[in-house]
Amino acid sequence: MQVIILDTPEQVAEKSAQWVTELIEQKPAAVLGLATGSTPISLYQLLVEQYRQGVLSFANVTTFNLDEYHNIAAENLQSYRTFMQKHLFEHVDIAVSRTFLPTCSAEQNPRLQGEEYEQLIKAKGGIDLQILGIGANGHIGFNEPTSSLASRTRIKTLTKQTLADNSRLFTQDEVQPTMAMTMGIATILEANHVLLMATGENKASAVKQMITGPLNAMCPASALQLHQHAVIIIDKAAASELTEQDYFLWADKEQRKVTDDHGLLTVC
Repeated sequence: MQVIILDTPEQVAEKSAQWVTELIEQKPAAVLGLATGSTPISLYQLLVEQYRQGVLSFANVTTFNLDEYHNIAAENLQSYRTFMQKHLFEHVDIAVSRTFLPTCSAEQNPRLQGEEYEQLIKAKGGIDLQILGIGANGHIGFNEPTSSLASRTRIKTLTKQTLADNSRLFTQDEVQPTMAMTMGIATILEANHVLLMATGENKASAVKQMITGPLNAMCPASALQLHQHAVIIIDKAAASELTEQDYFLWADKEQRKVTDDHGLLTVC
C-alpha cells in the first residue's frame, strides 16, 4: 500500500487524474472501475477537461461502477447512472454501451444480477484501475462494516450511518433507498490497481483504520492492505489522525525518484 499525503483536495484530484491519464495513455482500451460520491467529482471534472483539450480519449475505454441503488430507474435523478452521465459520460467520447452499473430491479433476482455482473467484468478482461472513495464508517463501495472480505457483487442493506451521511443528497419528497447492489470486497481486490481518494477530517478516523488498523470486516477498506498495487491519495485533513505522517511523506518523496523514471503504475 502506497500512501500519498497532499495539502489540498484539489491536489488529491490532480494526482488521481494523473494516474487515470497515464493508464489510458498506456492502454487506450483500459477497463476502469468508477466510484460515485462527492470526492471523485473533481477527478471527473479534470478528466473531462483533458478530453476537451484533446489529451484523452475514452472511445475504447470500458467502465464498471462500484454500486447502484436497488430498484431505481436509470433516469431517476438519484441514480448513479444519472450521476455518472452528469459528471463524466455525457462530456467525453465514451459509448453508453461500454458503461456498466450493477443494476437490479424489484422484479430481478439480486443474486443472479450479482453473478452476471461478475461474469461481465471477467468477460471484459477484468478491471485495470479501480477508483474508490471511503465512507466515514470505513466502507468501500457499499460494503458496509461486517461485510465478508471474500464477498462478491450482491445486494447490501445500508447502515444507519451511511443513510444519515447520504440523506443530505435527498429532498424531503424523495424516497431514499435503503439497499444497494455493490461490487464485493473480493471483486475490488481483483483489480490490477486500486486508487482510493479521501479528503476532509470526517474521513480521518476511517483512513487511519484502513491504513494502520488491523485487517477486519468492521473496516472493509482495511482489505486494501492485501492489495499489491493499492495507492491511497489523501489530503492533510484526512491524514490528520495518522501518527506515521512523517514516514509516509518521506516514503512518497523517495518513491518519486522511481516513478519519475518509470511511471506511476509500475511501482505502486
